[in-house]
Amino acid sequence: IFENLSPLDHRYWLSNEALFSKLSYYLSEDGAVRYCARAELALVKAHCMMRGIPLVDYETQLESVIKELDVDAVYKEEERTKHNIRALVNVLQKLMPAELAPLVHLGATSVDILDTAFACRIRDGVQHVVLPLLAELLESLCLLAREEAETPQIGRTHGQHAVPITFGFAIAEYVSRLGKTLQKIDTASHDLRGKLAGATGSYNALSMLYTEPEKVESLYLKELGLLPSEHATQLVEPEYLLHLLLEINCAFGIIANLADDLRNLQRSEIDEIREGFAKTQVGSSTMPQKRNPWNSEHVKSLWKAFAPRVMTFFMDQISEHQRDLTNSASQRFIAEYIAGFCAACNRMKSVISSIAVNRDKMLANIA
Repeated sequence: IFENLSPLDHRYWLSNEALFSKLSYYLSEDGAVRYCARAELALVKAHCMMRGIPLVDYETQLESVIKELDVDAVYKEEERTKHNIRALVNVLQKLMPAELAPLVHLGATSVDILDTAFACRIRDGVQHVVLPLLAELLESLCLLAREEAETPQIGRTHGQHAVPITFGFAIAEYVSRLGKTLQKIDTASHDLRGKLAGATGSYNALSMLYTEPEKVESLYLKELGLLPSEHATQLVEPEYLLHLLLEINCAFGIIANLADDLRNLQRSEIDEIREGFAKTQVGSSTMPQKRNPWNSEHVKSLWKAFAPRVMTFFMDQISEHQRDLTNSASQRFIAEYIAGFCAACNRMKSVISSIAVNRDKMLANIA
């Protein structure tokens, strides 16, 4: 893994192995292919419902398609076709019952599958990995706030001593801010949308097949647990995803703010808290007495690396006319952004769960 280029694929994978393995199911390239395959099968089911073909006759066979799908075979087929969705369609048609094979991708354009599958992947990754991780961090902050609710501490404004507060009061700020953001992330993740409106978003292909093309779209998306976008070009309206990513970035900033506060409270001349420190751990290669607040610094550093990517999220709002490909490369890095955010959350959770509060020094600083 140390031959990989991205630190997420070696250094941060090693320190977040269980977490990143969960994320991989949703955000990896293998995950992308499998979610696109699920979208294609949902489309087949929609066609069957529109045509009165009993799905019960094919239930077992359709379920086995996903299990039998060889992702490597899709990659090899893409080398031949130079098109990822066409490659997936070719592989899927060979696995399908012969009478249903012609229904694969029928009436769809590539983005009907790609944007819809992407919405499902991000929704599921946020619901099953990101939100539970945030909830665990929030719970650990709640416990710390309660434990230190009556621990006197000097308040600080402009970096100067102000009037007394309690340490629990200071931590409760982050409980409040992060808790509200968690709720907004949850809401936004459930509001991601999909589409089956075809090229340019005008239902031309489906209109050749059915008198109610929008009904096909509704059946397709219902199978995947999504609602249709109010208006689609060849792309899903980008604002649904943008709102979610911005809320995640708000949470990222709150965690970075907390990390900065904790880092400063560990300064030698303040010394009011300390991060957990293993017996074999060293704070410096040449100064063994040091206990650096490196975990808090690490969280802030991750925020510095990933928060600027919000500019790209805004830039992905723009597509010329009904579609261009200027978001095709940039959107692939959303997976990295979510992984970086989760790495920061995981590190902050470990800081909070092992923090040592120096109540005597807090009193001394007040005095």
